[in-house]
Amino acid sequence: MAEESIRSTACTGSSLLQPVSEMTNLPLDQVNFVVCQLCALISAFWFRLFLHPSKTSPFIRHVVATVLGLYFATFCFGWYALHFLLQSGLTYGIMILTGVEHMHKYCLIVALGYLSLCQITRVYVFDYGMYSADFTGPMMVITQKITSLAFEIHDGMARREEQLTPGQKILAIRRIPSLLEYFSYNCNFMGILAGPTCSYNDYIAFIEGEPPRHREQEADRQSRSRLRQPEPSPNMEVVRKVATSFFCLLVFLSVCKVFPVERNIDDDFIASTPFYAQVVYLYLSMLTTRPKYYFVWTLADAINNAAGFGFNGYDDNGAPRWDLISNLRILNIEFATSFKVFLDNWNIQTVLWLKRVCYERCPYHPTAATFILSAMWHGAYPGYYLTFLTGIVVTLAARAVRHKVRPHFLHSAAHKLLYDVITWAATQIAICYTVVPFVLLSVGPSLKFYRSWYFSLHLMCILLAVALPVKPRHLRLKEQQRSCSQDPGLKPPEAADTAYCHKEKTS
Repeated sequence: MAEESIRSTACTGSSLLQPVSEMTNLPLDQVNFVVCQLCALISAFWFRLFLHPSKTSPFIRHVVATVLGLYFATFCFGWYALHFLLQSGLTYGIMILTGVEHMHKYCLIVALGYLSLCQITRVYVFDYGMYSADFTGPMMVITQKITSLAFEIHDGMARREEQLTPGQKILAIRRIPSLLEYFSYNCNFMGILAGPTCSYNDYIAFIEGEPPRHREQEADRQSRSRLRQPEPSPNMEVVRKVATSFFCLLVFLSVCKVFPVERNIDDDFIASTPFYAQVVYLYLSMLTTRPKYYFVWTLADAINNAAGFGFNGYDDNGAPRWDLISNLRILNIEFATSFKVFLDNWNIQTVLWLKRVCYERCPYHPTAATFILSAMWHGAYPGYYLTFLTGIVVTLAARAVRHKVRPHFLHSAAHKLLYDVITWAATQIAICYTVVPFVLLSVGPSLKFYRSWYFSLHLMCILLAVALPVKPRHLRLKEQQRSCSQDPGLKPPEAADTAYCHKEKTS
């Protein structure tokens, strides 16, 4: 009993808020997390107003951001927060001691291996199925930052300029960061608990008070002139995002128990419910799991914005954009008409990380490699692997439909609307079907669900991928390169879909 008490205290950090946990009937670690994020929000306003780059040095801003981050981490996770320092320190040593030629590979292996070891220990040594705030959550974001930084240093110091894509040129880093800069990037108070991840160059520009290099606006002179204007206040955007996040929290607390996901595998439910009603219930039950992610990620985005981080220039109407490191677009998710659109708007920074460290650099089977890396990064639960293996075949089928079927519906607005309605419904059901194991976690319940559906979506997706073959990515890239060589005067945005024309063989 004493050992369980010690373990609980270590995992949940400070017990100062235990009375609040008891009053709200929420786990202490979740209460600690929410309170720390609210404290981080207040600290972010203070950081922007009193430690603005115009008032203090980057050194002070780095120190304060790091110390506050480690304090919040310790409050939430107790001594387990030491893993954040150990993982960061170990990989920094690799960066210093190994050459830039191979450091990105070593850092990926070590950072991901350390994360996986902690995840396996938490799942199989501690409580299986403990699906709440845990110390490996922040480590997932730190792993993204470590590996992104390593690849960006490799691009900036080990590869020639002509070998880089336009995006890699912007993100490339030309020097090894100092130890303080490195820990500040990994452990700052704005992102240590819930992220989102960001590029090192964007973070340093924020700390030093330099305008970020906006990817979509570099060729736009009018936008560049706007970027030279004083940075607008984020206050209204922060208020909007905080209100959105707590509305999502209220929705989640109100409906999450009304449509439990576990009912999808209940024997009586399967036997007595018509299939069409099972489909509707699947959609509703998975729909009610999303607001908790909306709450966490939107609040995290608001914290960064309150500190002055996340300004992304101006839109076409001259309104400021604070979405540089936003992690989701709720309306685009709920009304997505393709698997790709859903993934592009869900956990955006993780999708970008997977794209930059794996998809763009993997010469063969990049889709499969990316899903496998994503499963390894998410954790040790078998359900994660079932979800991402299913995601591979769903992605291939969705790509086949988009390439082969969609063009036939673009000749009229009515046909396009019909296509959008059908693909919206298909996308939502496919997403729900795919992520059920992600929520159930275990193999047995997940396979029971798929058996109750007779693996129908698996079979359908395989048939679509076979019947509507799409050329492999490396062949499409060669065609794009030939197209670019035949039309060297191609300029953005015409060249937006042929960005890979600039890409040569990567390491």
